[in-house]
Order: sequence, then C-alpha cells, then structure tokens
Amino acid sequence: VQLQASGGGLVQPGESLTLSCAVSGGTFASYRVGWFRQAPGKEREFVAAISRSGKDQLYEDSVKGRFTISRDNAKTTVYLQMNRLKPEDTAIYYCAADLSIFMTTTNRDYDYDYWGQGTQVTVSS
Repeated sequence: VQLQASGGGLVQPGESLTLSCAVSGGTFASYRVGWFRQAPGKEREFVAAISRSGKDQLYEDSVKGRFTISRDNAKTTVYLQMNRLKPEDTAIYYCAADLSIFMTTTNRDYDYDYWGQGTQVTVSS
C-alpha cells in the first residue's frame, strides 16, 4: 500500500487549503485513514481521522470547526479541507492508513500501518 500526500503550500492566516491523500494498493474501503502533523521541534500529533465507510470523523480539538476530513472511495483518496488557517497550523502533514476490521475511527498513531511522505503547510503573513 502506498500513500501520496499533496496539496500543501504557503498561505496567509485565515486562508484555506485542501490536502489530498491518494491511496494505492489493497482494498481502499478496508482502510480507515488519518491525518497527523509535525511542527518543527514538536512531536507528531493527531489531526483528523475518518472511518472506513466515511460515516464517522474524529478531530483534534484545535481543528474542530475549521478542518473537514472526507473520502472518495471511488477515487481512493482522502481529503483534508483546512479553513481559517492559523500560524500554529504550520507543520508537515502526513496521511496514514490502517487496515482494520473496525468501522470506527482512531487517533492513535500506532494503529496505522502505512504512512505517506508528508506535505508541508506553512501559514504566515
């Protein structure tokens, strides 16, 4: 299974970006997918996750109401729509996939089996 994250860039505070995570190999509907981020000098942290069906989403508190995770099973792609971006959102964003029998979400990085290479998001004026 391979994950390719894209869509990062440099934006000003208050602007929006949409990240994409293209998943290839395996059966996409068998994977729950999450986004994590790591800022310079900080540990990696959970951002958002989506269940296998897409019915359930989970968000880290600081992004609730601003970020939306979604998936298109036909395109085997997961999206992270990020609105009202703040400087503290600056980080490398990683997507990850968990081959799971569970229909729920998870925010635990050790649950995820496969990781993408990351895409840089910089929020600065």
